[in-house]
Amino acid sequence: MVNKKWFPFVLVIVLGIVLFFVKRCQADAPVKPKPRTTTDKKKDPASDVDRNRGFDRRVSYIEYTQHAKCRMQCRKISQAEVEEIMQNGKINYNKSNVEARPCPAYALEGVTKDDQLVRIVFGQCDLKTKVITVIDLNTDWSCDCPGDDDKYKNRN
Repeated sequence: MVNKKWFPFVLVIVLGIVLFFVKRCQADAPVKPKPRTTTDKKKDPASDVDRNRGFDRRVSYIEYTQHAKCRMQCRKISQAEVEEIMQNGKINYNKSNVEARPCPAYALEGVTKDDQLVRIVFGQCDLKTKVITVIDLNTDWSCDCPGDDDKYKNRN
């Protein structure tokens, strides 16, 4: 029989061997994949991010109003430049209306690739961010766009 002095060591070795074989058998067992559940309902793309907490700079939600398109064409500002200002421009809170409902308005300012200092007003709604207007802060362009009116001039 095993001496009492060696009994704990033998017991640990035997338990180690048993544990080794149990783990090995578990590793060989096939793992059943969890069943995937899908629904036919389309998920709202804006539901992953709370768009009511600050300005969302993702251009994937951008939509241009007719007025903004007219102003962009008149002032020679491209969609790429608008998207650049959307992602990197500085928010001018003095010209923004973040409490507006249903869509807060954010005025972002920056310099385009052709050195135009611009202010672009975005309306951030639940499912899209609308470009409301595009303003060149250094040059007074003569545009004839729908919705132009002297009382709505948005300079400085």
